[in-house]
Amino acid sequence: MARAIERIDRDLAMLEDAIRAIAAELQSAYTIYLTLLGEAVRKQLILASYHLCTQGYPESFLKLSLNQRQKLQQAIRKLGKQVSQQLLVPVNGEVAEVKADVEPPHSASPSTEAEADKQAIAQEDSGLQNPDSSNPLELAKWQNRLEEITQQALKKVSHDANVIVQQAGILPKKIPEPILEAAAAASEAAAEIMPGPPNLLNLVIEIENEQDDEESSLTQIMAINLRLGEIEFADVNLASSRKQIRNILVQLQKLGREYQKKQRERAIAEAEAAWRASWYED
Repeated sequence: MARAIERIDRDLAMLEDAIRAIAAELQSAYTIYLTLLGEAVRKQLILASYHLCTQGYPESFLKLSLNQRQKLQQAIRKLGKQVSQQLLVPVNGEVAEVKADVEPPHSASPSTEAEADKQAIAQEDSGLQNPDSSNPLELAKWQNRLEEITQQALKKVSHDANVIVQQAGILPKKIPEPILEAAAAASEAAAEIMPGPPNLLNLVIEIENEQDDEESSLTQIMAINLRLGEIEFADVNLASSRKQIRNILVQLQKLGREYQKKQRERAIAEAEAAWRASWYED
């Protein structure tokens, strides 16, 4: 029985070595993917902002002076650069240096958005601990958490971009935040690509009239909503990188099943040995 346990332990050791190799591949693949995603997000954020200002609210955009338009565009560009850095924070374990210098047009004081971003990412990163690279269950949890943090980053940059555009006088001032959040969640849950310009919400909401509580009006709202599916769809390299991650995860799942099977086999062998060691005839 001792020899059987030794054999199982050797098998487990070999599996752990294979899992560590897969873990290294997975982290490398995510580093490449998130680097590509950061650049894709930056481009899609600019494109979505362009569509919002030129197709969603052209009249409001035309009311801005040249200086105001340039400040708006500069703020969007800086936000895009920041999210490119921040997306790599969880997988690399390093806090990106982000300066709090994104000042939306019409803002009377320097913006604190960038500092809030840095603190939020630091908080998210604290929830993504380095896993035991030989444990497939811990690796799976790490991967799931990384995906959650990536989605949260997209949600936050969408929100921050809408705030910038709103402060510039493009978006209506009174957009119910819960309505936008609910619409964004429904949009993200939809598997199909949404019609119209990518990474934009387009919905009609009812807004009450301040002067007459009994009256309300239907208002069409367009807002930025970066969706991972649409971003990947628009970038061949990013989609290919995502496919590579899926292939690695298939290998990890296969090794994980073998690992759990061997652990179960070892537990049974140990239990059988313990039974024999404690058994005696009356």
